[in-house]
Amino acid sequence: MHPLMLNEVHRSLGARFAERNGNEIIHDYGDWRAEHAALHASAGVVDLSFRSRFCLVGGDRARFLHGQVTNDVKKLRTGEGCYAAITTAKGKMEGDLNIFALAEELLVDAEPGLTGNLSARLEKYIVADDVQIVDAAPHYGLLSVLGPKAEAVIHALGLFAALPAQPLGSVKVSDPTLGEIYLINNPRLSSFCTSRSAGAPAKEAPPLTRMDSCPFGFDLFVPNHSLGAVADKLIAAAKAAGGRAIGDQAFEAARIEAGIPRFGADMDAANLPLECGIESRAVTYSKGCYIGQEVINRIHSVGHVNRELRGLRLEAGLKELPVRGDRLFHAGREVGHVTSAVNSPRLNANIALGYVRREVFQMGNLLTLPTASGESAATLVELPFA
Repeated sequence: MHPLMLNEVHRSLGARFAERNGNEIIHDYGDWRAEHAALHASAGVVDLSFRSRFCLVGGDRARFLHGQVTNDVKKLRTGEGCYAAITTAKGKMEGDLNIFALAEELLVDAEPGLTGNLSARLEKYIVADDVQIVDAAPHYGLLSVLGPKAEAVIHALGLFAALPAQPLGSVKVSDPTLGEIYLINNPRLSSFCTSRSAGAPAKEAPPLTRMDSCPFGFDLFVPNHSLGAVADKLIAAAKAAGGRAIGDQAFEAARIEAGIPRFGADMDAANLPLECGIESRAVTYSKGCYIGQEVINRIHSVGHVNRELRGLRLEAGLKELPVRGDRLFHAGREVGHVTSAVNSPRLNANIALGYVRREVFQMGNLLTLPTASGESAATLVELPFA
């Protein structure tokens, strides 16, 4: 397992650790519900340095990556970014990416443990292109500040004269002591929805609307030699604003409440992006060719997917929450499965995400979830959970 660089810092704060895809993560700091409350009331500081991060450099980097992912990379100017999926020739997911256009490179942020696989996948298609892929983890860590007081926490650092206004927009500062730090507007726990009805095709994705109560967030890519100093300042500023450091349990609860799928939990190699609820943010239908485009465009134009990610409201009296892969039934027939579940502090309810077949998409449908103690009801509801 790859340990976090700031393991001792987090241990001094009472952290309890876990593992994800071969990387150490912070499960919680002793009270995940209080950490969750901080996300919605003030600010939470998360060490995301377990995530994969790598750069594409070289004169052909934008053109090359544009031909590999589902979103429009060539249109990005320095300081802009986008969210995208990377797929196989059959349109199946290999990962989801945050892509940031910096002055001399494209910085890519992905789920943990994927740097090797994604680098190999991309390098397979480099022929005569002026592109090199460089692992950024040995050089930069990743911290995130989330919640309604995130801006105040960032301002308290005293490093940034202005914050990036657009989602996935970035600014850079060069500090003589801390080095070059990149600040990115990335509200990782903010839901986005569209006006498209569930399951209905669309020729072009409608405008995005931010829907939940955690709309603010900033990522900081910090040189490893300065990571501890910046983390200390952020946590101190968060505490002064009524917030705190938070772990993965609180983050995951807020993610599920917001209806945001995570690759490795709610998305994997069996999924098309159009099934996962990310189409509006991740896929553009007005760009040139990319790997998997033929399948994705054909489904979008003349067909439909047979299943989609949905929200599930579970019975309150469940003794144990369902786990990934637990099956869902309707009228005695299997119609889907659960991917993520949590007892939501914000809703005071058991909720889950899961894939449901097209014939039972309708909101309000009652599904059956077999459990060790008997059958339980699961009601289809709109995302994000309300």
